[in-house]
Amino acid sequence: MKKLSVREIAVFGMLGCLMYVSKILMEMFPNVHLLGVFVVAETVVYRKKALYPIYIYVFLQGLFSGFSLWWLPYLYIWTVLWAAVMLLPKKMNPKIAPIVYMCVCAAHGFLFGTLYAPAQALLFGLSLKGMIAWIIAGLPWDMVHGVSNFFCGILIEPIIYILKNAEKMTRE
Repeated sequence: MKKLSVREIAVFGMLGCLMYVSKILMEMFPNVHLLGVFVVAETVVYRKKALYPIYIYVFLQGLFSGFSLWWLPYLYIWTVLWAAVMLLPKKMNPKIAPIVYMCVCAAHGFLFGTLYAPAQALLFGLSLKGMIAWIIAGLPWDMVHGVSNFFCGILIEPIIYILKNAEKMTRE
């Protein structure tokens, strides 16, 4: 990756903070948040550099909520969504792109507990059966997470549009 400009450092810092604040503001709704929306939109616009705001968010989450064992899976869980978006074609048919982004975002929500489970198993000494039981116990919350990610995903395209326009305006 190229060296970051001062503008990029500021933009990525603000985007990471925006992710954190959006999570805090929506905490009254368990497993409903805009983090997946931001990860998808930022990845579409900034590609590899989207890792900066993602990990600023992860750092802020640990800083304000505690760098505890629950936080460790955050070091990889958002990168899985980033990687899934990176695998999508850069130029998709504009008619299908919104639904593809919404579905990828939803899939991450549905799989969140499953993605989190290996860390739980390692950290707490769960057997394979214990890990599977942990995943099954969390399925209702993963369903809420996936469905809410899908519907919140309606915001992905507008955020992409705003980010691209802001990039274009600052480069002119």
